[in-house]
Amino acid sequence: MRQFHMSALLVFSTLSNFAFGAAAERVPPKGVEVPAPVKAELEKSLAALDRDIATLKTDLIQRRELIELLPDVQIFANAVRFALEDDMFYGNSKTGKIADFDNAKKLLALGAERAKDLRSGKSPWTTQTGPVVRGYNSKLDGTAIPYGLQVPPTFKAGDKSPRRLDYWFMGRDNNNSELHFISGRLNGKSTFTPDNTFVLHPYGRYCNAYKFAGEVDALEALDHVRAHYPVDDNKISVRGFSMGGAATWHLAAHLAGRWASANPGAGFTDVPTYQKIAPGDEKYPWYERKLWHLYDTVDYAINLTNSTLVAYSGEIDPQKAAADLMQNTLAALGVKMTHIVGPQTGHKYEPMAQAEVAKLVDAAANKGRDAVPQHILFTTWTLKYNRMKWIEIDALEKHWERANIDANFTLGSEKDGFVLHTSNIAALSLVFEHGQFPFVKKMPVIIDNALLFTPDPAADKSLRAAFVKRNGKWEAGAFDESELRKRHDLQGPIDDAFMNSFIFVQPTGAAFNDKLKQWTGHELAAAIKSWHLEMRGEARVKKDSDITTDDIANSNLILFGDPSSNSVLAKISDKLPLKWTAQALEIGAHKFPADTNAPLLIYPNPLNPQKYIVLNSGFTFNAFESVSNARQTPKLPDWAVVDLNISAQERLEKGVKDAGFFGEKWEYLEERK
Repeated sequence: MRQFHMSALLVFSTLSNFAFGAAAERVPPKGVEVPAPVKAELEKSLAALDRDIATLKTDLIQRRELIELLPDVQIFANAVRFALEDDMFYGNSKTGKIADFDNAKKLLALGAERAKDLRSGKSPWTTQTGPVVRGYNSKLDGTAIPYGLQVPPTFKAGDKSPRRLDYWFMGRDNNNSELHFISGRLNGKSTFTPDNTFVLHPYGRYCNAYKFAGEVDALEALDHVRAHYPVDDNKISVRGFSMGGAATWHLAAHLAGRWASANPGAGFTDVPTYQKIAPGDEKYPWYERKLWHLYDTVDYAINLTNSTLVAYSGEIDPQKAAADLMQNTLAALGVKMTHIVGPQTGHKYEPMAQAEVAKLVDAAANKGRDAVPQHILFTTWTLKYNRMKWIEIDALEKHWERANIDANFTLGSEKDGFVLHTSNIAALSLVFEHGQFPFVKKMPVIIDNALLFTPDPAADKSLRAAFVKRNGKWEAGAFDESELRKRHDLQGPIDDAFMNSFIFVQPTGAAFNDKLKQWTGHELAAAIKSWHLEMRGEARVKKDSDITTDDIANSNLILFGDPSSNSVLAKISDKLPLKWTAQALEIGAHKFPADTNAPLLIYPNPLNPQKYIVLNSGFTFNAFESVSNARQTPKLPDWAVVDLNISAQERLEKGVKDAGFFGEKWEYLEERK
């Protein structure tokens, strides 16, 4: 796999900037040249650490508690390896002060020290207080990903007393390689260090404002901390500044039910305002505009009522406009937003305002979240974000249009029970975890004036009550699980496939034509390279002939090639909502010549409908879009037909022949608006 990865990169490098375009800035930027003696020393130490890691994998195979700590070593090897491979050593080459060279040596030494400790059955860093760097293997691609953790001095080995945890999402730094991040976190302090609180600094897979793979990283890092440290799940808060403020706005609004408080500082909250896009600007096609609803926080503003929000802005910071937009949006909904403003302050925290923010957030976080509030207001545009507290939306009537729910229950009166008002929702569930159901028996549920009932709760006071709308009328029950339909984590668009385990599948057969063969080779190489540079991982790549039943069961398959060249695609081509032969590509009533066109598509895998297949696409925004986090949005919907004669850089402007979304049952739709 590693051998193919490197060969694909070599192919990519010959494409004359095929994926990025000659005028585009490389993200991340190239660093300084590494002197030969320094490079030789680093490569020697890296090789030694790699050997240690390889032998530990064998030697610790029977010591599960130790083998699970191996990513704590691998992150140091990756940090230096990636810096060497990707030209990511930064510093002032004119003065010769390149701190990254010395930092790389220190990280390799620390990795060797941890490897030695593991071999002896020890792991002292797991009980260390103050700043510590840990690692985990991501479900996305298996890469060991680092995160920083500020451990309070009150924490001791064996301590099981649950503690508050605050996220801190960092601002944008294009030089923030793994090497830079780890070195900084080993010596850095947190902007806020509340008493007796863990402060989690996720890497976020570089500079994506904690969206896509960065969002997954934030949640995976939290899961890893919760598995190794005593975290109070009701006292978790999200905080950050600048790019980290944008991340906080995003996660606070989309996943509000998880947090005790949210504290965004600066940061953007929507694409059109931040990018100054005029209404009706024809540069942005209809489907891209719809997909802004995936991450535009302003569209999810009402969800912030499900947590405690404390926003901060500098009075003269241009990014204050984002918080003002959120404040005005909430005001129009009848909600007052707490917005602390640092007087005559630019893009930073003003000391007095920072103290006020700390006081307010501490009060909310230490109080903890209300896991079972009696009243919930929830809005979404996609089943990707379908849960708020005890409400779960299981199906929409139509994706990328607003769906609302106003849900409450009455307790302690003759009118006890639930009342729900909905729009654009086709199925939902009331979900109460262990000990949460507030009643002792089944209760009435009124949904849009239809009287229904929950089942009786379980003995542990947990309950799941499903309701579905059929022919415009609500009834108890759920959709048939075998029915093909859009559901949480199986709703598209194409970029969603890269938010869970995925494998790039290389074709080994003969393609329909030489142009298509060359094009799919370009696309695969570009996807691998883009994932590595912009999402900081090593994608799994396998030949079509090597795909196993486990791969089909556990991963989204990103299929490159055509039904002639890719054997996996050949098995399922007659079960996809298109027809692709050597002569023509047909989707709906539209027909395109196969010698100059190819499909990009996401669809439930017919071999395992719980996972996706994707045709001929990595994530859909390119490196040029990565120069601004507000531009890192999905550029294509569920499917597209593209011109093989147009480069990837030009494709979004003039290379898309047709594109659209599938319906709620993954059916082809003619709609183009």
